[in-house]
Amino acid sequence: MKPVIQIQDVCKTYFMGENKVDALKNVSMDFCEGEFWALLGPSGSGKSTLLNMMGCLDSPTSGTCLIDGIDVSTMNDNQLSDLRLSRLGFIFQSFNLIQQLTVAENITLPLFYQGWTEKESQERAIELASLVELEHRTDHLPKELSGGQQQRVAIARALANNPSIILADEPTGALDTKTGDQIMALLTDLNKQGITIIMVTHEPEVADFASHKLHMRDGIIEKIERPECAIKL
Repeated sequence: MKPVIQIQDVCKTYFMGENKVDALKNVSMDFCEGEFWALLGPSGSGKSTLLNMMGCLDSPTSGTCLIDGIDVSTMNDNQLSDLRLSRLGFIFQSFNLIQQLTVAENITLPLFYQGWTEKESQERAIELASLVELEHRTDHLPKELSGGQQQRVAIARALANNPSIILADEPTGALDTKTGDQIMALLTDLNKQGITIIMVTHEPEVADFASHKLHMRDGIIEKIERPECAIKL
């Protein structure tokens, strides 16, 4: 399968006062089209830092990150924004919905930046709200929804621009087990439709929804589990 994201010898170093923190240490990894990955590891293992690199939300200290074969370090801010809008969808643990906007307005927010007409955006909002079974709540504000419903809105928003890759950071972290399982079932269905999903989680039972697992510790890849093999590094 074709790699959609390639991480090559990536290091990320932070300085906290006089302390140097190596969040990623020469990490190399390919993520291929249509795969469902879970990134696992204890706090401070580097999994969220790696996800941020793939989402063009952070840049490596050294090494390269390629999306569709293009080194994102060569892009300016406008080009990176266009890439995120056209190729990537983001889901966060805290939902990151805008509280003053309705469900429909939150879903279609990415489309505003892509120049969609109001009519096109409204039609897309209805389509995606139906997909996540919230078509009856499009005029509601986030505060009027349960946590699970808010995460469904966030998933719908992530899908608004037809991304080929979804990056999810602890998507069930703020939810109870039953609601979390429902969210994971929805992500599994999206993966079956061909969307590549890369998800950070610290919960093994959530990771079990993924077909591929990458275990991290202290900024390095400790183990890779694919359907056909388990590689200890």
